[in-house]
Amino acid sequence: MTSPVYDPFASARPPGVTTIDLIDARRERRFPCELWYPSESGGRDAQGFPGTYPLVVFSHYSGGNRRASSFLCEHLAARGYVVAAIDHSEVVARELRAAAGEDEAARAVRIRGWIEARVPDLRLLLDHLLGSGRLPVRVAGNAVGAVGHSFGGWTVLEAAVTDDRIASIVALAPAGGGNPRPGILPVTASLRWQRDLPVLYVAAKNDSSISLESIEELRRRTASARMVVLTDADHLHFVDDVELRHEGVRVMTLGPELAWLKNAMRPIGELLPGAQAHRLVRGYALAHFDATLKALPEAAAFWNLFEGECGNRGKEIRRRDRRLGE
Repeated sequence: MTSPVYDPFASARPPGVTTIDLIDARRERRFPCELWYPSESGGRDAQGFPGTYPLVVFSHYSGGNRRASSFLCEHLAARGYVVAAIDHSEVVARELRAAAGEDEAARAVRIRGWIEARVPDLRLLLDHLLGSGRLPVRVAGNAVGAVGHSFGGWTVLEAAVTDDRIASIVALAPAGGGNPRPGILPVTASLRWQRDLPVLYVAAKNDSSISLESIEELRRRTASARMVVLTDADHLHFVDDVELRHEGVRVMTLGPELAWLKNAMRPIGELLPGAQAHRLVRGYALAHFDATLKALPEAAAFWNLFEGECGNRGKEIRRRDRRLGE
């Protein structure tokens, strides 16, 4: 009997989903958390795991929420992972929200609070899920994956510095590469891991918020890194409802620091359709975690073929992504 061809882009049965609340008594914060998990939780999954599944945590962009990229979280869960996402502190903590008449000094304090809260938020989530937290299905071991978009990309890169449980990362248009554009959060990824950590960087060629050059800098500083660049894509091609959210920003009233952004963004009709971008992001993220967390030979072969055809240069990878998206 011929074994099925490995296709990380193919969909599977919709996953189960539930919402729980996490309490951080020290910071007096309540964090809603979304959990996606394989719907067939009994027996063994498609790769033979005996009723247990690797854990992947997701970190959203600044001011987003735990469901910001549900298209990706659902795909990973449908293909054999428990996926968890938390509403970060800037969403749930009243003291971190902008106040009327806020001056520059107050804004700087608030943004510093956003930055300082991010890694503790993710650690809280991991402590609960890998500790005594009740889950619909069992989590396999303590080696977990982490995926984040934008500020969330920086969050997972930085969390791995102090949390050895994070064993594999997918960073989607991550902040932290240095020289942020005006109005973009001033964060820098240290990448000071004390281990060999496999990272997949996924960038958008036409990203108006996070430059392609800054993500290429992160890739050069990462020992075990792959990078995929989506052609004709912008910063919001990594979230749900791409067309609606992209055009919403283009008509939004922005502060003086971000006034340049609307002119920098191309109309969505000139860019990659959201459904095609989602298909690419889902497939590459799954293949990365399948290769690094599940150690699937077919996933490793997928990357060997990819790199053999495309090399590791952005131009060639972008050309392949355009073909896969059509």
